[in-house]
Amino acid sequence: MKNLTLLFLFITSFTTFSQDNTGSCAARKSAKGWQTKSASLTVAEIAETEKYDVHFYNLDLNMNNISTYLSGSVQIHAKALVDLDSALIELFESLLVSEIKVNGLVVNYNRVSNKIRVPVSANAQENFVIDVAYAGNPPTAQTNPLGGSGLTAGSSPSWGNKVVWSLSEPFSAYEWFAVKQSLTDKADSCAVAITVPDSCKAGSNGILEQVVPLGNGFTRYEWKHRHPIDYYLISVAVAKYVEYNVYANPQGSPSPVLIQNYIYDNPGTLPNFIDEINETANFMELFATQFGPYPFADEKYGHCMAPIGGGMEHQTMTTQGFFEKTLTAHELAHQWWGNHVTCASWCDIWLNEGFASYSEYLMLAALYNGQQANHMTQVHQSVMNQPDGSVWVLDSLNEARIFSGRLTYDKGAGIIHTLRYIIQNDSLFFGALQDFQNTYAHSTATGLDFKNHVANYCNINLDAFFEQWYFGEGFPTYQVQYNQNGSDLFLQISHTASMPNITPTFTNPISLRILRQGQADTIVRFDINNNVELFSLYNFGTVVGTIGIDPSNWVINGNGGVSIDPTLGFSDKPYTQTTKLEVYPNPSNDFISIKGQTEALGYTFYDANGKTVQTGTIDPDGLIDVRTLKSGAYILKCVSANQQQYIRLVTIN
Repeated sequence: MKNLTLLFLFITSFTTFSQDNTGSCAARKSAKGWQTKSASLTVAEIAETEKYDVHFYNLDLNMNNISTYLSGSVQIHAKALVDLDSALIELFESLLVSEIKVNGLVVNYNRVSNKIRVPVSANAQENFVIDVAYAGNPPTAQTNPLGGSGLTAGSSPSWGNKVVWSLSEPFSAYEWFAVKQSLTDKADSCAVAITVPDSCKAGSNGILEQVVPLGNGFTRYEWKHRHPIDYYLISVAVAKYVEYNVYANPQGSPSPVLIQNYIYDNPGTLPNFIDEINETANFMELFATQFGPYPFADEKYGHCMAPIGGGMEHQTMTTQGFFEKTLTAHELAHQWWGNHVTCASWCDIWLNEGFASYSEYLMLAALYNGQQANHMTQVHQSVMNQPDGSVWVLDSLNEARIFSGRLTYDKGAGIIHTLRYIIQNDSLFFGALQDFQNTYAHSTATGLDFKNHVANYCNINLDAFFEQWYFGEGFPTYQVQYNQNGSDLFLQISHTASMPNITPTFTNPISLRILRQGQADTIVRFDINNNVELFSLYNFGTVVGTIGIDPSNWVINGNGGVSIDPTLGFSDKPYTQTTKLEVYPNPSNDFISIKGQTEALGYTFYDANGKTVQTGTIDPDGLIDVRTLKSGAYILKCVSANQQQYIRLVTIN
């Protein structure tokens, strides 16, 4: 789904179609009210649903594009995990059941409101099939103020087209079909057959296997999806559509991938959006290089238009209100982040929405270079509109909090950017993302699963990062004071936290841009462990101009200003670098040594942009080979076993 804060950036360029192009999935849900829990199940009843495992949903529905009234049946193929005498499923009470069969035999069942207990006599590990025939009107916002978004009928205010479409996230699938609503129980596959008037088309998940004219003014569209799928990602959309197809050639896919688009049958709609639709192929090819092969390449990707103010990432067939590059990229990225790997709990919706939101930045950086910086600035400003809030969702039954644009989407994207900065190696960063996708393919994961996986893959400790940025609240505001003593530069970097009672200290690195006399801007990266840190950069040169804090906007932070403190370097304050080591020779073109060294030191060379270009360890009286470095100025940072640091400017001839 797409967050309203990000959407407003481009709405102004679509003013002709403004009624369809405002809002988002999150904003649209808020207008309908917020459900406090999944249907009406108690904790004990949720536990009851976990006694069986769903394999397959088979929906056979009669629909049109005017009314949400539907009729038909749903088969639930499942396996008992323990000895069962009944299975609990959900179906909204306004949908009337005419018959339920178990393994082909009609059974009596017990129904209380939205809960149906179906008698099932099955031993552990035994398969069974529940077949529910039903009909009726799904709820609306008026008839079910705590939901009403499962199936909607509406008209596009811009184009005039009438559409009926589903949107089940997070708890509304039961509003239009009988279902078990459990994130961790993905069905192995699904089939959706929709019979509609001949003038309409019906879109859904997977491959359109058949279009069957029934000869009575109706046509049946038969879709089949052969990949694991979560309950809320099964979808239908019915309208007078035209089909427009393009193909992508993503890395790792053995053949071109179909991008199948159901666009309003309106003379102006496709010409208006065709260029944006075509870009979907570029986005897929990009994300395949960053996240791994497109997960559903043997089937398709696609879009069904519906009058919503954003998009919903239904598996292989996103429902989208319009086409704009960041929205389209966001929903496509969900096919990896949310569909291929799904959050195991709504507490960890970050795995879906944070990564889809960050994918907008990745797309801009790769395909619209120059636009990504302002995009990330807007993301950070959104987060800092308020001082509090964690990315992790404490109340996983509160939809307003689950889909918070500021926290789940924006802060979620921002901290992924910071994680990339901490890793400081894009090959390693994207390798970790791809390996995570492989490990949890077609399954579910938590935020801690992701943390542990990346920590192991990159061989770094992410405990503090997740404690402060994922579970913690707020953000830091940095202040820098400096003083120059000859060619030596002394710095004090301090920060205050916006929620000091919850997260008082942020220990992520921070970079400064320093302009030196006669030199290009130099970016120096500093490790932060406390709210006040002191650093000395010996023989650094003469500083001119203003020192910039976090110049590349890697960290969500406030800027508390930069000032001169003439006492720095002339006091008894302990500096991070307590020993004035010397690099020799400097400049050099082959090997350098470190005079005054008494223990083994880890070292890192950074180029003028703050990028790591060489790392290693040097023993006392050892040499560092710099022959592979290009000519220019570099920052050399050495770190001792007790984490004392020495930072020095080195010139390579």
